[in-house]
Amino acid sequence: MGYKWSEVQILSPRLFVTHLLSAEASNLKLGRRSRRRTSTFVLPKNELEMDNVVPTKLSGVSERDAARFARISQVIPILADLSRADILIGVPRAHNQIEIIAQAQPHSVAPVHRVALIGQHLTRREASALFRAIDARQFARGLREYPPAEVGSGEGGPAPVVQEAYPIENDEGRVVGGMLVETNLLESERLKRRSEVFQRVLKTFQQSALRGEPEGIEKLTPFGVHDGVIVADIDGIIRYMSGIVTNLYRTIGYGEPLVGKPLSYLELQDDELVRQALATRRCVQVETQERGRTWVKKVVPIVRTERASLFGQARQSSLLAFLLIHDDTEAREREQELLIQATMIKELHHRVKNDLQTVASLLRMQARRLQTTEAKGALAEAVNRILSIAVIHEFLSVQDTRAINIREVAQRIVAQMQTGILDPERRIRLTLEGPNIYLPARQATSCALVINELLQNALEHGYDSRTTGGTIALTFEDHGDAVGLIVHDDGRALPPDFSLDHVDSLGLRIVQTLVTQDLKGQFDLRSNHGVSAIVRFPKIPLGGDDVWKELE
Repeated sequence: MGYKWSEVQILSPRLFVTHLLSAEASNLKLGRRSRRRTSTFVLPKNELEMDNVVPTKLSGVSERDAARFARISQVIPILADLSRADILIGVPRAHNQIEIIAQAQPHSVAPVHRVALIGQHLTRREASALFRAIDARQFARGLREYPPAEVGSGEGGPAPVVQEAYPIENDEGRVVGGMLVETNLLESERLKRRSEVFQRVLKTFQQSALRGEPEGIEKLTPFGVHDGVIVADIDGIIRYMSGIVTNLYRTIGYGEPLVGKPLSYLELQDDELVRQALATRRCVQVETQERGRTWVKKVVPIVRTERASLFGQARQSSLLAFLLIHDDTEAREREQELLIQATMIKELHHRVKNDLQTVASLLRMQARRLQTTEAKGALAEAVNRILSIAVIHEFLSVQDTRAINIREVAQRIVAQMQTGILDPERRIRLTLEGPNIYLPARQATSCALVINELLQNALEHGYDSRTTGGTIALTFEDHGDAVGLIVHDDGRALPPDFSLDHVDSLGLRIVQTLVTQDLKGQFDLRSNHGVSAIVRFPKIPLGGDDVWKELE
């Protein structure tokens, strides 16, 4: 997944950005005119359930300025990663305040702010550098000490944060907002010790972000903490190479210093990618197999501009590029290993299912040779128990997940019972109601056996052999953190002296054992216009430590 923008979207728990394209801005992009002269900024919904983003609306911004802010908001996620800083975009409001309309946080380091600031208003005391940058129409720098509670640490002394601010100008040269780069003091000192080339190009990137450049950056995947950086000029000469890239390329045979050499020296795809990005001035991302490894390479073209005077028109002077390198080899190998393992597990379940069905067929053959009704009934019950377990393995043999819809399993058990045990002439119906409930394999197996036993018990003890007509209802209840299961028959009531503690039925003893010991739940039988078997057990979190592991 990349930094993909739709009308409303956020990508990462560490990434807060607003899509500033309103209906008016969208009309502008499509070449349509709008009667309104202002745009409404809508905070996007979060696909990853980020609860700490508070919806807000912002109005009073022209269509063209809205489009510019939208482009800037697409750039700041990668900028935050490379700057190892939080990026805030704000617009001046009344009462000497600035409203935050977009926010991006880095993947590569812990963010300065642990909560969303979108929709909040900053005062001059809170963002003095941003106010000075907007007032003076030039870069400003400052230092602020945040209380621990404001940055999410909750303990310790004030957290010093370096603030660097830029004014944002529209196409007419009017200042319409500002960009605030907030870096914790430790990361700021680390940046000072990095190559001057990297520092200069990063500053250039920050300035180009004010224009919403470069294009295509929203399609790039996030920059990770283990990704490396190369800076190349328009001639394809390597001007900077991070230690991560140095180590990555050393593993494929480039042990000598590479700074100052052309990218073509590497005999990789790097030179071609950089030239393509610089020629089109659009970001490029490819996945490639080189030297036996899988690489994800991204190129961010940077245009350096110069201004003849404070109010003069900016002009382009030179081109540079960030080449971002990610070695995806180990991740792909792990994916392949998991895919192979999943295939083996599914094949194992398929074979187990076939073996269980074979055993059930053998028992049926044996039952046909028996003479006594009691022996035939015992074997029929055993066949149903085996087939109930086989249903679970059949689901696991075709699904890619360990989560099983127990309602679908129950439907299969009901169908097996209708075709294998029920006499059509008795006209006893089996019904199934309730929502879909997903359980891990271990719980689903036990639950399937419980369902089978309760249905057989209701059929055997609720109606005598001469009874015609009746309904056995199986109902599921989802209680959030628990599952409810009720099997009700409208047949005979329980004997007055009935007690589960003194039951002789093998099926009910199996149910008691499975419910209380395996499912860690409760089981009860009650007379209620017939008999209701009530089971309730807690859910095991899918993927938790208690989930049954098929392969140890």
